Amino acid sequence: MNKKENNEKLIAIVRIRGRVNVRSDISETLERLNLKRVSNCSLIIMNDSYSGMVEKCKDYVAYGEIDTPTLELLINKRGNGMVYGEIASGGYSNAKLKEHMPLRLHPPRHGYKSTKLSVEQGGNLGYVGPKINELIKRMV
Repeated sequence: MNKKENNEKLIAIVRIRGRVNVRSDISETLERLNLKRVSNCSLIIMNDSYSGMVEKCKDYVAYGEIDTPTLELLINKRGNGMVYGEIASGGYSNAKLKEHMPLRLHPPRHGYKSTKLSVEQGGNLGYVGPKINELIKRMV
């Protein structure tokens, strides 16, 4: 994923792997992203600092750009008091989004491909791009 390409885009991050045997620096990064448990989802507006954090914990999460129908479904079902119209119009900042995170999701219907392999190897971990929408729809 190119850093310049994804600046200022709304990114969904879903934690796939658990808490056992995780290095402390990666564990702290996941805590700062509000991904404390498996099947938690966070929405962030990508910038340089978040880009580095997401890249650091890419072996424990799936992330990608979320589209508007999936965002609307996610907010309506699991929004924790968030308003879809404000998010779609850009009314939320990272600090305001962080107040409502994490969004708790169910495990995906029909399971994961693999929780140990990256997308390039045939699994679910790392940058999945627009396929994150399919994963979130299966988890809502």
